[in-house]
Amino acid sequence: MTDRPHEACGVVAIASRGVEPARLAFFGLYSLQHRGQESAGICTADGESLRNLTGMGLVSQVFHERDLAKLGGQLAIGHTRYSTTGASRLENAQPLVVTSDLGSLALAHNGNLVNVDEIREEVLRLGARPRTTTDSELVAHLIARSPGQDWLSRMRHALDKLSGAFCLVMLTRDGAYVARDPWGIRPLVLGRLSDGWAVASESCALDTIGAQLIRAVEPGELLKIGADGVHSEQFVQSTMPARAACSFEYIYFARPDSLIDGQLVYATRERMGEELAREHPVSADFVMPVPDSATPAAIGYARAAGLPYREGLVKNRYIGRTFIQPQQQQREFGVDLKFNPLPEVLRDQRIALVDDSIVRGTTTPRIVSMLRRAGAAEVHLRICAPPIRHACHLGVDTAPEDTLIANHHSVPEIRGMVGADSLGYLSLPGLVRAIGLPEDDLCNACFHGRYPMTVDALRDKLALERA
Repeated sequence: MTDRPHEACGVVAIASRGVEPARLAFFGLYSLQHRGQESAGICTADGESLRNLTGMGLVSQVFHERDLAKLGGQLAIGHTRYSTTGASRLENAQPLVVTSDLGSLALAHNGNLVNVDEIREEVLRLGARPRTTTDSELVAHLIARSPGQDWLSRMRHALDKLSGAFCLVMLTRDGAYVARDPWGIRPLVLGRLSDGWAVASESCALDTIGAQLIRAVEPGELLKIGADGVHSEQFVQSTMPARAACSFEYIYFARPDSLIDGQLVYATRERMGEELAREHPVSADFVMPVPDSATPAAIGYARAAGLPYREGLVKNRYIGRTFIQPQQQQREFGVDLKFNPLPEVLRDQRIALVDDSIVRGTTTPRIVSMLRRAGAAEVHLRICAPPIRHACHLGVDTAPEDTLIANHHSVPEIRGMVGADSLGYLSLPGLVRAIGLPEDDLCNACFHGRYPMTVDALRDKLALERA
């Protein structure tokens, strides 16, 4: 329905003596619903066994009050999924549980491995027979079958073999564990509960459950959390690679009220709009966003350009949250299901329209056409990210590379294809200035094609389905 890059997943881990950890995990996942809407799951541990519940759909559709009561336990991990490796089906919902001589291990994963073939070969050699088509299950089997007398030893041994993006939450009958890849590609934060600890993909989830943000989980860090404290160590045995935080977390994925690297995402997006206004000024009557992700950038653009800010599109925030499929004619005009224009605001106006990205270029022409039908005199499109020319292999479903409009069309060509009067993209230096981190600390591979590690550019998300 939307022409957007899709994030992989959201994860949480809870250790609490008092409040039911499953309930905290539920509300934590509810706050991370924007990171994935395909499936959800929560697994709990009570010192003796694991209880795991997964299902297809939104967090609120998968869990009910009776489910949380049955899950019980003192420890919990949770997951909400958008598939980047493996199809969207129940067997691939997480957390996934595997067995070993130490007992059961549950694992949930945000990210994507780039050495999945190598890991799969080792897992098969060790005698495991995966039942899903996810790289996440391969990681769980690799840990479960690694040498070591305890789980931390096995995790140290296995995690150092992984390449790519991974934020992992893991659960055994008596421990909750967390790991973040050495590049720090996806965000992961540690918070303090009144009677325990919490880890989540974003700080907004900690806010929702009343946890105090302590710090980010460091790249290459392995944690064990319990009501009695936190054990921390580095699992990387060799030299730590360079940091490579995903720029799109700041542009689109993260919730605007989250803190990443100590910076409020909302403020970062405002700065993107300000940089965009300096790079691509326009004569317009007002600035408006494509809601909702571009709203802060549009506010920043309007402020820097000295133009009024108005909203000319109303978004139906629930249209993407239903399993009732529209008919073919409705699908063809899917943008009309999601946005409704305000002709009284748009009529005879020159509009600076701010959006966060153009991926395949399927939705943008319809939005521009919709604004013109509502009476807009001019539509000047401003994008608060550089052109997306390359596929992401690190936990984002950007669509195949040959379908990315900027991969084989120039900016003037794209302007003509989307029907705008003018088109301006934020430059990469402008994006880096807005984020406020050194460029060497960011992954911008989707813009320039230079990945932080070797990737298999030919692999797609359903490769393990065929294997």
